[in-house]
Amino acid sequence: MQNIKNYTLEELAEFVEEIVREINAAIEEIDDINNETHTLAINALIESSKAGESGRTFAVVAQRMNDLNKKIESITEKIKNDTVTTISNLVGVVKSHATNIRGIRLADLALTNIDLIDRSLYERSCDIRWWSRDSSVVNALLKKDSLSIETCIERLTVILEAYTVYHDLLVCDLEGNVICNGKPYKYSFRGKNYKDAAWFKEIKGKKGNEYVYSSVHKSEIIGEFVMIFASLVYDEMDTNKPIGVLASIFKWGDLAHSIVNNTPLNNDEKRSARICITDKDLIIADTEGRILEKIEFEGKDDLFTKKGFIITTYNGKMSCIAHALSQGYETYSSGFHSLIIQHIKY
Repeated sequence: MQNIKNYTLEELAEFVEEIVREINAAIEEIDDINNETHTLAINALIESSKAGESGRTFAVVAQRMNDLNKKIESITEKIKNDTVTTISNLVGVVKSHATNIRGIRLADLALTNIDLIDRSLYERSCDIRWWSRDSSVVNALLKKDSLSIETCIERLTVILEAYTVYHDLLVCDLEGNVICNGKPYKYSFRGKNYKDAAWFKEIKGKKGNEYVYSSVHKSEIIGEFVMIFASLVYDEMDTNKPIGVLASIFKWGDLAHSIVNNTPLNNDEKRSARICITDKDLIIADTEGRILEKIEFEGKDDLFTKKGFIITTYNGKMSCIAHALSQGYETYSSGFHSLIIQHIKY
């Protein structure tokens, strides 16, 4: 019993279809033999009639053969009309159940992927709000002297050594100038200005302990795909007065690659599947590595409104496309979409 393989519903459907093909082939052979038998019986009747009284006994045998021929014909016709039809209907039912099970399972996996992303990014939103209150960051923005800036760099370095999911941390004044970063020996952010960056403009319009995050993009300085989280920094003596911005550069590529490539599919399923995370129409994580490309398929607009799946043609092949939308976690929601696209045989 331990050596018996666990077959999928798709494989069972294929087995049943093979049985139908074998039954049809057997019926064709029976029909061929029956036709030959019928021809022999007719010929025997003709010859027996020519023989007159001496051929009467042979005529009885020939007639009996003809009667059996008709019964066999009736039985094979019944097998065709009833048994094969019933088995074919069973194949349809099995395929339908297989499709539903596949689609529901893939949609659940898609939801797990987006949930893992939201949970991780929620932690990033907590990090930036916490660190923006760090006294070394506040002092660096208030004093802007070499000692306070060096102290801030040391503090940011310690944070980055503990939180390896970040490339760097940037301290910006209210004009968007980077006054220091946690890895000055590696990345030349100091002196850069981000006043025109979407994330900087957005955080300038916030207040209190709010935060913003950028869309996934490729950093020119780092050369990898990143997300930026940002929060306002306040004067400790006046919590209503922002004095600058702290921004974290998150290693999006590492998280995205880990999640889509570790989706729990077996090797056969992975070979026929594409797993993606999208920001609306734009791919931001992909097992095929086609980042920042658009994704299109028939039925996408409706599918993107819910958790579920559709069967449609994708890249010229019949496919099951499963989807889950970001549900958010605590105070964070990415708004991203999770897709698993798997080619199917029927």
